[in-house]
Amino acid sequence: MDRYTALQVFRHVAELSSFAEAGRRLGVSSAAVSKNIAELETYVGARLINRTTRRMALTEEGRIYLEHVTRGLDALAEADAALGPIKASPSGTLRVTAPMTVTLTRLSAAIPRFLSQYPDLKLDLHLDDRRVDLVREGFDLAIRGTDNLEDSSLIARKLAIMPHVVCAAPSYFEAHGEPRTPSDLKSLNCIRFSLSGHADTWEFQKGDRIERVPVDARYSVGSSLAIRDALRAGFGVSLIPYPYVEDDLMQGRLQSALGDWRTVETTIYAIYSSRQHLAPKIRAFLGFLIEEFGRGPAERADESDAGNV
Repeated sequence: MDRYTALQVFRHVAELSSFAEAGRRLGVSSAAVSKNIAELETYVGARLINRTTRRMALTEEGRIYLEHVTRGLDALAEADAALGPIKASPSGTLRVTAPMTVTLTRLSAAIPRFLSQYPDLKLDLHLDDRRVDLVREGFDLAIRGTDNLEDSSLIARKLAIMPHVVCAAPSYFEAHGEPRTPSDLKSLNCIRFSLSGHADTWEFQKGDRIERVPVDARYSVGSSLAIRDALRAGFGVSLIPYPYVEDDLMQGRLQSALGDWRTVETTIYAIYSSRQHLAPKIRAFLGFLIEEFGRGPAERADESDAGNV
């Protein structure tokens, strides 16, 4: 028995005082109506309708049951109607977790523009470099940077690839020497990003040659922005995603090294629970992420300057 269907049949029969009319209203046969009523009576363990070939009437149990059934079906109808606007356009609260540095360097300046497009949408953005449990902690979407995406039932949409670069302040290289091979890093003051999957060993490749450099750092920190500050201060050398220091390298505040060696890359993903019944709020934000991570640095600079007249 489909209980929801049986309850609808019972309500229509009771309100129309007719099995045949209830069947016409619901688009089912009189036999199907009778079958649903009989199965519902068996389920509740009480006779709900007295019927003969000529007339029918609710029993006392049927009148009591109809009162509760009507309230319940009306509440379900109201719940469905309440979801209508949410299913039609981005609205409600969108909970997103994202790494702090990626967000501050690539997204935060554009988020007000995104929200202005959807006045019925609220964004609850949590900046956290730790790896959160998307489902257990109640997030709709996570932005995650990794060089090794684990197997999961979650959906991962690739947004961008961030190459890494070895760099330091020019003054640091002047004082301590610029590394010519990865092994030269062992004699320099390395700054370590503690949350990285390659925090303890930096790997480099040139052709078939691979060098792995163990990182013995005086300064370990879980923020790439803090590493960038230490680099600017001339404290040492680090392996850091290129977009985080792109402007510094262009302006000469930092200087890259070992450019003829390949090293790690971090892939940025949007992680969400399912492709099926994807809420408009998630779909809209996913489109925003794809657009923003697809922009070049010149496009982002042009847009950020557009409001400064």
